[in-house]
Amino acid sequence: MLEKIKNFIKEVRQELNKVTWTSREELIGSTIIVILLSLVLALFIGGVDKVLSVFISFIFR
Repeated sequence: MLEKIKNFIKEVRQELNKVTWTSREELIGSTIIVILLSLVLALFIGGVDKVLSVFISFIFR
């Protein structure tokens, strides 16, 4: 059993050496894009929600 675990860890390390890791600049750029798009989407959904809330409250008065 212990030999299987050692073999697994060895194979995991070999696979991790094959991974192409992004550079720090790419990671920061991607993170900024994700944050900005999340904010834009949140503002859009909030705006649509507000408009629909006003519309529904106008209808049911």
